[in-house]
Amino acid sequence: MRRVAQVIRVRPEKLDEYRELHREVPEPVLARLRASHIANYSIHLLGDRLFSYFEYHGDDLDADLAAIAADPATQEWWKLTDPCQEPVPEAGEGEWWTPLERVFLME
Repeated sequence: MRRVAQVIRVRPEKLDEYRELHREVPEPVLARLRASHIANYSIHLLGDRLFSYFEYHGDDLDADLAAIAADPATQEWWKLTDPCQEPVPEAGEGEWWTPLERVFLME
């Protein structure tokens, strides 16, 4: 299993919209995540920063992420959520959600 933690900024004027969208994530979007071996996916908020965490149980994260990106239901979902977000200043070139460095793990 691989743990993935990421951060992105939520646009303050879109915060209520972002919360509302996530009250009912479309089932086809969730099904695609599950089919791509993603479990325990959560998003948390602090100020204007969104923190996401998920556990990956597959063998090829890049391929599974590509399958998610190619999924029509997910593409429609992202048309709603992407305008609510913007990369954090620490993001690398071309990054949307920015990976976080793990500094501690208790199992």
